[in-house]
Formats: sequence, C-alpha cells, structure tokens
Amino acid sequence: MNKDIVWHEHAIDKAARAEQKGHKACLLWFTGLSGSGKSTIAGALEQELFRHGVHTYLLDGDNVRHGLCKGLGFSAEDRQENLRRVGEASKLMVDAGLVVLAAFVSPYRADRDAIRALFPQGEFVEVFVDTPLAECEQRDPKGLYKKARAGEIKNFTGISDPYEAPEQPEVHIHNHARSVSDVVAELLAQLQARGLLPV
Repeated sequence: MNKDIVWHEHAIDKAARAEQKGHKACLLWFTGLSGSGKSTIAGALEQELFRHGVHTYLLDGDNVRHGLCKGLGFSAEDRQENLRRVGEASKLMVDAGLVVLAAFVSPYRADRDAIRALFPQGEFVEVFVDTPLAECEQRDPKGLYKKARAGEIKNFTGISDPYEAPEQPEVHIHNHARSVSDVVAELLAQLQARGLLPV
C-alpha cells in the first residue's frame, strides 16, 4: 500500500447508520451450485425484508459481470478476483448500513473465507443452498449443464471444476423439494435468532 494513501475515519459510522435504519447491517452470502436456487431464494428474501422496511441490496453473480467484474472469465484466478471485488463492494454497502444479499457460486472455501475476514464477527452470514447436483442439472435454467456436459463450457463448477461445500455455514438450507416461501421463512427466523433483524 502506498504510504501516501491514508484511511479517513468519518463522523457518521456504521452504528449511527444502523440506528437510523432500525436494523443491523450484514452480508448474507449465498453459495451453492449453479441451479441450486441461490438467486431465487436471495431475491425472495430481499422482497420480504424490503416489505418489512429493511434496507437491502442484492448482488447477483451474472449482474456484476456486466459492470464491476466485466472482462473476467471463469478460471480459478478470475473467479478469485471476481469475488474479491464483490467482497470489497459488499463491505462498503454493509458500512452504509445495508443488509446485502450476495448470490454467487463461489466454489472455493478460501475465497469465501477471504471475504468473511473482511467483516467483524457476526456480520458475514454464509448461507449454503445445498441442492443435489442431479437436481441442479434437471433444473438447468440457463442450459449451462447441458453445454458443460457437451464440452462447450470449460471450468464449470460441479462438472469439470470442483465445488468445495461449506463445512460450518451459519445457515444450511437443504433445498430439495421445498417451496421458496418455506426457505424464506426459515431464513427470516435464523436472522432474527442471530439478532440481525427485529423479532
């Protein structure tokens, strides 16, 4: 780091923003295979939180690759840089007092742990959307598994690249044969139990 670059503390901090908004800020990190339901669940949860007056922002894997992470591919190095940028952007949003929902395959534990390390204890909530590979392939909403099986997509998580499942996620969602509303209700209860949302 250049010695001429100095961090400036501001008069209005995260605690003041939380008091103004009436809730704590945090990062909810949704991880799981492509087609596991991460984005669907995160979107439904955001709608419910918004309905209850919670200030939120949803970061989706495909969306950030249109701007913030434009030009990055899917090699291990590019995935790492993609998530590093998302982690830093999420940190700024949490500092602004938002409940940030981030839905990313994020297949490597080291990358997820690096993002966790950016946050104080309790502000990073890893949500493992655990859906069997066979179920994800059957859903295949974007037709990516079909292309990966045909060799048209390289470095595809779950097929030609590994997925390192979380070992101790804060929230473990078994998302097989469950309704989205049921999962959202579970997540809301978990967030309330952790003191991140008012009961």
